Amino acid sequence: MKILKPLRILAVVTLAIILSSCRGEPFKKPPIHPNMNMDQQNRKEAQEVNTFFKDNRSMRQPVDGTIPRGHLKLNSEYYRGVDADGNYIANNPIDVTKSFLYHGQDRFEVYCTPCHGGLGDGKGIVMVGQYGYVPAPSYHTDRIRNMPDGQIYSAITNGVRTMPSYASQIPVRDRWAIVAYIRALQKSQHATKQQVQEMGGDLTQISQEYKQQQEAQAKREAAKKAAQGQEEVSADRGKQLFAQNGCQSCHSIDGSKGVGPTLQGLFGHQVELESGETVTANEDYISESIHSPHTKIVKGYQPVMPQFGSMLSDADIQSLVEYIKTLK
Repeated sequence: MKILKPLRILAVVTLAIILSSCRGEPFKKPPIHPNMNMDQQNRKEAQEVNTFFKDNRSMRQPVDGTIPRGHLKLNSEYYRGVDADGNYIANNPIDVTKSFLYHGQDRFEVYCTPCHGGLGDGKGIVMVGQYGYVPAPSYHTDRIRNMPDGQIYSAITNGVRTMPSYASQIPVRDRWAIVAYIRALQKSQHATKQQVQEMGGDLTQISQEYKQQQEAQAKREAAKKAAQGQEEVSADRGKQLFAQNGCQSCHSIDGSKGVGPTLQGLFGHQVELESGETVTANEDYISESIHSPHTKIVKGYQPVMPQFGSMLSDADIQSLVEYIKTLK
């Protein structure tokens, strides 16, 4: 007890000294930092003013003409899809293995199916849903089947018409994987009987499934035609459809040149075709051009317009014709 009493006194005195030091004023001297441990270095932070340079910026741009290591990209065939003369290369520069093809399928389903559809037939949800995009073309046409691989790669890299560039989203190797998978899709939808048999396919089963699909499609078409009789046909509705389907992306209505011929003053006038034939732009011609645009190609234009026949009803097409009649 005699020992504890002095200790208590010492504790009380110590506490009084500590409390007396808390005067409620800010400490104006720098804190004691005995071990710097590289906390303070002779360097500049990001965004900090640096008077050493004329523009007073600490963050410097790369020296003009320099290229980061590994980014020289001298291989034009691999990075740009063209040879030394600037021509599209015919074949994929990467060996197509099963794993590479499956990777292409995965990337295709992420980036391409919304517009091009799971089969590459141009019937993706964005197109079928009528979101105002120009319908994507089907891969299963002679024009795209005959395209060199480098041209398809270029479309992914640089974009084409209303399709944006995917260069910032899809790495180079993944783009080539998508090209490989597109070729696989084309072969799957354009195979001969002999090729199917060589792959072990059952032609009888395939024929039955195809027949069932055709019958189901015929029922849908019949129901669609039955409903068309109740649809309005008017120039105002045609104007709305013109905007919804992105027709203005290729066809102007003021006479200016575009990807496709202008629609101003089209109705009732003579049109020169690529074949050398001249036709009158009447209702039948315009309807056919919307439904099957590659049947009669206007001279000086490429056959790049997608087919709208599976996306528009007869009433839709007739409304578009009525609207085009007003564009004088």
